[in-house]
Amino acid sequence: MNEGVGPLAAAAVVLAYLLGAVPFAAIAARACGRDLRREGSGNLGATNAIRVLGPAVGVPVLLADIAKGWVAVAFVPGWLGSAGVTTALMCGVAVVAGHVWPVFLRFRGGKGVAAGAGAFLGLAPAATGMALAVFVFVLLATRYVSLASLVAAAALPILLWLRAAPRPVWWVGLALALLLIVRHRANIRRLASGTENRVRWRGRKQRSSAQGESR
Repeated sequence: MNEGVGPLAAAAVVLAYLLGAVPFAAIAARACGRDLRREGSGNLGATNAIRVLGPAVGVPVLLADIAKGWVAVAFVPGWLGSAGVTTALMCGVAVVAGHVWPVFLRFRGGKGVAAGAGAFLGLAPAATGMALAVFVFVLLATRYVSLASLVAAAALPILLWLRAAPRPVWWVGLALALLLIVRHRANIRRLASGTENRVRWRGRKQRSSAQGESR
């Protein structure tokens, strides 16, 4: 953790921020002639992209957001000759900040879930993999993407602690969890009031329609 912060590390952090600021959801929506800020939840994230643009477009957006977080941590420091845990951590913070506050969109971006997941896949893959498993379990059980994101975010610092991650990595994981909770304030209010949107599984919808017709 003592590799220091020099010009190369600073350049890596700037590059990581700019990578995070690439708005894949907005780019995909514009290519489809749509505006995610005016449709669905109004959020420039993968979940809204999947909801509004469909899985064929939204899933690649999700994978791209995860990939930019991972690349920022796993490759950007080495590319600029400043590999080390401290630089990787700073790049992880920067890529999430770029996604949430992108300079290209007047600092109004997504919530940081996918980019944060990608960054921690590079920083602590085992703990992050377990947090992603928590996300999938809660999503399948409740069909609330927001609730799954919140529970997985809350689980990440605990899993990092259980996996004996370095203290700076744990602190960044805790900071990410708090950021995601803050960014999901509106979702938390909707969950509390019972008005939050659920994921609609296509197969289930089709079966329900078929049952309705049979009646």
